[in-house]
Formats: sequence, structure tokens, C-alpha cells
Amino acid sequence: MNGHDFPDALKQLLDEFSRSGIRELHIRKPDFELYLSTEASAARPQAATPVAAPVSAPPAQSAPAAKPASAPLTPASSLPADAVIIKAPNLGTFYRAPKPGAANYVEVGSQVQVGDELCLIEVMKLFTAVRASASGTVHAVLVEDGAMVEGGQPLFALVRD
Repeated sequence: MNGHDFPDALKQLLDEFSRSGIRELHIRKPDFELYLSTEASAARPQAATPVAAPVSAPPAQSAPAAKPASAPLTPASSLPADAVIIKAPNLGTFYRAPKPGAANYVEVGSQVQVGDELCLIEVMKLFTAVRASASGTVHAVLVEDGAMVEGGQPLFALVRD
């Protein structure tokens, strides 16, 4: 890529970032650093902060207690027949809150609208927001916080109002 292509490549990256649903992106190279965030209150990472330990990653001790992806919290037989199932868009680690110590995005009984953020899926320090595809009430959370999930795995059951 020559110097004249850089602005076009950066514009394309910004456009793809805004459409992706990813909340944060941090790229660091010896001669270049880029930090993008959809959070207005996000602070730029400090140079001394190691890339392997971003502030938004949950503490390491939560991962060992996680249930395997094949063990849902609520059995499928107890879900209403008309439940809307929200599935993982890709494999990764399931997080119910935006950062450690913060309140969960939703709880059982929470009212949600189409597009409301329900959780995050993290893979290789990239976080993808999972959003409600229907309006309704959260009937069940099907995965334990910090668990590894597979693409297409059910995460939430919603009941339409």
C-alpha cells in the first residue's frame, strides 16, 4: 500500500468498523497505532497498558468456573414453544456485562426491544455485541457468564409481549 492509498484504506476500515457491531478495535504496529470505540466515554489505552490485558476483559478466575458450551443453564424442554432464541454469531467467550463489576446487560424478566444489546462474545480480544432480534421479555439465559460458546449456540430465550 502506498501513501496515497492509506486514506482510502482507513476510510474503508472505519466504514466496516461502524457496520460490524464491534465495540472496540485496537491495532498496534511498530510505526502505527489505531484505537476505535463506539463508547463515547472510552479512554484511549495508555502506551504502558499491555495489549494482552485490556480493561474490558473479565478477570481470569471467571473462566475456569465456566460450564462447557454443551451444558445450558435452562433445559430446552422448559422453554415456551413460541420462544425466540437468540444465538451466538460466532465462537468465543460469552460475557453478560460490558466489563468486570458492571451490571449485566439483561436479566431474566428484562424487557428488550429489537437491537438492544444483550451480551458480548469475545474472541482474540475482539468483542462482538449480540443484539435482540425481537422485542419481548428475557425468559432464560442459556449460557453461564464466561463460558465458551460456539457459533449458532443458543444464548437467550425471549418471549414476545
